[in-house]
Amino acid sequence: MIWETLAATRDLGRLHDLAAILIRYGFGDLVHRFGLEAALGRAGRILPLGAMAELATLSPPVRARRVLEEMGPSFVKLGQVLATRVDLFPPEWIDEFGKLQDQAPPVAWEAIRAQMAEDLGAPPEDVFLAIDPQALAAASIAQVHRARLPDGTDVVAKVRRPGIRPIIEADLRLLHRVAATLDAHFPELRRFHPVGVVKQFKASLTRELDLAAECRHAERIAASLAKGNDAGIVVPRVHWDYTGERMNVQDFIDGIPVADITALDAAGIDRKQVARRGAEAVLKMLLEDGFFHADPHPGNVFVLRDGRIALIDYGMVGRLSSARRTQVLVLLHALVNHRAETVTEVLLDWTGEPGIDEAQLAEDVDAFVDRYHGIPLGQLDLTRMLLEVTTLLRVHQLALPADLALLVKVFVTLEGTGRKLDPDFDMARRAEPFLRRAMRARFSPRALTKSGLRGLSGMAGMLATLPQDLRGLLRSVRGGQFRHHIDIGHLREFGEQIDHSANRLTVGVVLAALIIGSSITLTVKGGPTLLGLPFFGLLGFVGAVIAAVWLLVSIWRSGGGK
Repeated sequence: MIWETLAATRDLGRLHDLAAILIRYGFGDLVHRFGLEAALGRAGRILPLGAMAELATLSPPVRARRVLEEMGPSFVKLGQVLATRVDLFPPEWIDEFGKLQDQAPPVAWEAIRAQMAEDLGAPPEDVFLAIDPQALAAASIAQVHRARLPDGTDVVAKVRRPGIRPIIEADLRLLHRVAATLDAHFPELRRFHPVGVVKQFKASLTRELDLAAECRHAERIAASLAKGNDAGIVVPRVHWDYTGERMNVQDFIDGIPVADITALDAAGIDRKQVARRGAEAVLKMLLEDGFFHADPHPGNVFVLRDGRIALIDYGMVGRLSSARRTQVLVLLHALVNHRAETVTEVLLDWTGEPGIDEAQLAEDVDAFVDRYHGIPLGQLDLTRMLLEVTTLLRVHQLALPADLALLVKVFVTLEGTGRKLDPDFDMARRAEPFLRRAMRARFSPRALTKSGLRGLSGMAGMLATLPQDLRGLLRSVRGGQFRHHIDIGHLREFGEQIDHSANRLTVGVVLAALIIGSSITLTVKGGPTLLGLPFFGLLGFVGAVIAAVWLLVSIWRSGGGK
């Protein structure tokens, strides 16, 4: 099964390495179910099957994390994406995925220097006033070097690892095929939405490979914060003359890591003010702008000596459409007003899963909403509430869209960082003004008028084209050209099996004809001979034997001989 899917032989070496890692950590059953050991064995590659239980004593979440770490940068990034899917995995898995640190040994300076020279058009020593060959930090996609521009500005040059793109593209191809196979052949895993997760991961990783895109994200967020007159948040300035797809150059941030509480206290920083500023900035991105820094973990947040907050690394960003932000507001409003049916409708709209037990879901939602009955908006524990919503979805084997999963993860990260800075930090109190402003804006006369006009415009357009659409439909029916397209995966697979069987049947018929023709040829006297037999008749029999062996081996390999 997987052998036919992974027909691209250029990925075979990488596939062997990944399968060997899975086996070493006790996931040999997964390798077996995919048929990888047989496929790679036919390709002349031997897997270490004897090591299947080497590390099987570790818990499954720990083994999964260790596997992702050993598989390389693409899979470390995948684990970080999975850490955002609190709707799919229980807390112990999320905790392990959250431990995946995007760190890697630095690439040798000579390789980095050569690539920088290609991008800059000159050796980096000739472009920068100074540059440190020792990496300031090294991650799976890129590494950072301190430098100084000719005008004396201290900067950091973030350089993509040489040769990383082909590796990641091969991993993405494999992941896409594996996800499609999981979705098609492992019904028990469909609730994890493997194709959707890989799609989200591919989009995120593709953005991170483009270091210029990261800078565009940073400038967009900086412009949004500037409109809100939020001078307490610093976004590093981009130096576009030195920035491209494989390298970006930004101002160096000389600050204190937000997780270093001792250093913050020693510098006389007001931690409560830092928590408030950070929360309000992120909430503005989430609830007002709909474009947000999706990875605000402590390693990406620094506090300057004057108390301002600097956010770095905009490779992972999230987007919330206006419609999605409205759904979040409707959910919160329904929770406060004890409207379980509205909460259920929003959850069903989010998940879009067919065939679920809506009655049981509604009952569970009603019990969930009842726990928050009568609690004012400013006293809601938003993070706990969102985590309970994701738990409820997980129990019903439902999944959130990727943008909302990121939203929940950012809320959890934000509150965790806020409580480290200020034990009395209250997310609901910080979020209340944003939620109230958003609710007022949603129900303002201007917004209602705009929404009504938009709806009327859409209906008018539909009514205008309705006669033409009906005429076309009736014309197709009368002419016998009406078609209804149904795309069912299992029927497609069945059709492929029929094609294979028809091909084999055709080979069998040709084989029989060859045998009969050769037999007739053997009875004809005259012509060249071999071993005392007519040469062409003997040649036909040899060809028939070869074709028969090929046909039998083909049937056996496909499982038809079992």
